[in-house]
Amino acid sequence: MKHKRDVVKVGVISLGCPKNLVDTEKMLGRYVQAGHALTPDPEEADLLVVNTCGFIASAEEESRQAILDMAAIKARRPGVRLAVTGCLAQRHGRLLKEQIPAIDLIVGTHDTPDQPRHVVEPPGYQAQLMFAPLKKTGEGAPRVLTTAKHTSYLKIAEGCNNPCSFCIIPQLRGPFRSRTPEELMTEARALVRGGVRELNLVSQDTSLYGRDLSPRTSLRHLLTELETLSELQWIRLLYLYPTLIHDDLLDHVNQSAKVVPYWDIPLQHSHSAVLTRMKRAESGESVRRLVSRIRERVLDAAIRSTFIVGFPGESDDEFNDLYQFVAEFKLDHVGVFTYSDEVGSAAWHLPDKIPAQLAEERRHRIYALQQQISREKMLARVGTTCKVLVEQGIQEDPWVYRGRTQWQAPEVDGHVKLKGGHLVPGMMVSAKVLDATAYDLMAEVV
Repeated sequence: MKHKRDVVKVGVISLGCPKNLVDTEKMLGRYVQAGHALTPDPEEADLLVVNTCGFIASAEEESRQAILDMAAIKARRPGVRLAVTGCLAQRHGRLLKEQIPAIDLIVGTHDTPDQPRHVVEPPGYQAQLMFAPLKKTGEGAPRVLTTAKHTSYLKIAEGCNNPCSFCIIPQLRGPFRSRTPEELMTEARALVRGGVRELNLVSQDTSLYGRDLSPRTSLRHLLTELETLSELQWIRLLYLYPTLIHDDLLDHVNQSAKVVPYWDIPLQHSHSAVLTRMKRAESGESVRRLVSRIRERVLDAAIRSTFIVGFPGESDDEFNDLYQFVAEFKLDHVGVFTYSDEVGSAAWHLPDKIPAQLAEERRHRIYALQQQISREKMLARVGTTCKVLVEQGIQEDPWVYRGRTQWQAPEVDGHVKLKGGHLVPGMMVSAKVLDATAYDLMAEVV
């Protein structure tokens, strides 16, 4: 067993969304600050940490499997400790420890370093080693980036105030709490000094940013400050709630040299009756007006959205309304999920649950339609020239590098395959589009 004066090797698994990834990166910073070593190999770690997601059933299953995998490693290596953090830890707490006795420590999202939900103090370990800074995201520890050096997420707020009936995030993360502009600028400057050229702003409700602060501020004001960072080239907005996307924000993005015209707006559905059952603030009409306003006011805008099919009571007519919406408005990127019936959500109590097979059929129908739309949109870019952020080298002759345009967010959208010499990850280049698939562009550096 290691003594506390020894260097402890820490292995961390991060699951779930980019917001959880930021928590993981801050956790890693705490470990480094405490003098411990990080390892990508769980087989050599003294402390194993799983930062979990518990948003829907499939995410919970993935998190539980990761914990069990780490518990198996622990069983083979006496003295290793296992900590579980994040949303699943917050959701199930002590029950999780009872179900998986190998867990030594559970830290939920509402816990402070001194008050974890379940502590088994490992002999020889410092207490500071055994927590994740999930509540106070702005504290001074450095972040250890797990993304490429040139791109990073900036979490601008924690929690959520929206009462969506399908969602338990407010229970897991608490009410919406904006970080101060000063705190965010300090973190952004540090990231840019470290080589970050693309900042992706994330929260549960990015368009609400600043309205809870005193003095009150706004997302547009934060963007104005971030745009002063000279080395920063792209600012991307993710997780915008639709009801707070006003014309002044649209106009700001349209005129900005750094905020890319990429609109990630989880609309969830297009039919007013379904949106009402979802306890969403918008209607089918307002959703359509919003998409039209973005297209009218923002040059070359790309719109990404997610939709839920199979929500309780979703009739054929309501689903067909969504299908026709996707066909008519031709969004650039679409994610489709079947409804997940989550204990603790308001929708858990709704009648008229949709059979899983029917929900899956509806999901496939939307995806097939969107694939056709995406192919048409990508092919329309053949012959044009666009800016590309170079990401990494590949070996797919004649393509030697892969990158992304301003219309492609990290991890969730397609890529640009590039040919041309002397490229370096993080470089911004102009490239002429030669060909396209449903999701990727092929281009030559010019």
